[in-house]
Amino acid sequence: MLLARPPELAPQAPWPDMPLVVWPTALAMWGPGDATTKHAHHAMHLVLRRQGHLSVRAQGMKTAVQAAGVLVGPDVPHALDARGGEVLILFVEPESDDGARLQAALDGPLRLFDGARRDALLADLPPSGALAHEAVGGWMEATLASLSGTPAAPQRLHPRVRKLLRHLRAAAAPEDTSLEALAQVAGLSPSRLMHTFTESVGVPLRPYLLWLRLQRAAGAIAAGRTLGEAAHAAGFSDAAHLTRTFRRMFGTTPSSLQRRGPRVQARGRDGAPR
Repeated sequence: MLLARPPELAPQAPWPDMPLVVWPTALAMWGPGDATTKHAHHAMHLVLRRQGHLSVRAQGMKTAVQAAGVLVGPDVPHALDARGGEVLILFVEPESDDGARLQAALDGPLRLFDGARRDALLADLPPSGALAHEAVGGWMEATLASLSGTPAAPQRLHPRVRKLLRHLRAAAAPEDTSLEALAQVAGLSPSRLMHTFTESVGVPLRPYLLWLRLQRAAGAIAAGRTLGEAAHAAGFSDAAHLTRTFRRMFGTTPSSLQRRGPRVQARGRDGAPR
């Protein structure tokens, strides 16, 4: 079973009919591979090419390397090129129990997979054109279990940070995300909030807020909303602002999610499809 944060921290979708939550423990997508420019995001990122190899270049690499798949740690700058083939992509929230176990299995910023390991991870999946949500859900559970290590100690949230996260993950995106406003919600001074948030979550407040907004926008786009609607729901000024930020963070445009259409699967605290 996939694990997530306590239920009071479960995110809410901007629209009732959204087919995924905006901050799931794990989110899977599948479809044609793409190329990204150098970027970094807070979620852990597993990309497996169904056949052949993809190109990977990460921070510290002088040249790109070829691999059948790659698991990238949180906040690691990287660029991928998987054009010409089908891929499965799995994002995992680093602060979740699943994310902690995946990070425990990493001995560096990323982990490369050869063809044999890739084939073993994908052995029970049907061809891409025949994939169903139920099959991908089971694959997510098996893959996370297969790749996980044992964390040194469980990560604990400060209760004031927990309160703030509950506020940030409410049904509607908060209108005021200034440091002063968020500090008031948490009941901490601004300086104390910045320190405590980074210590609890593992990333500073501002990068975390940006990633949360992008997750909210991605969920809206995958649900079939326009870029303008997604931008509004996530707190961006307009579609152009969302597109610029999306490209900077993911190395591609929001239209990549539109091309994937409904082929998105999210798993929540109880392991049930959302």
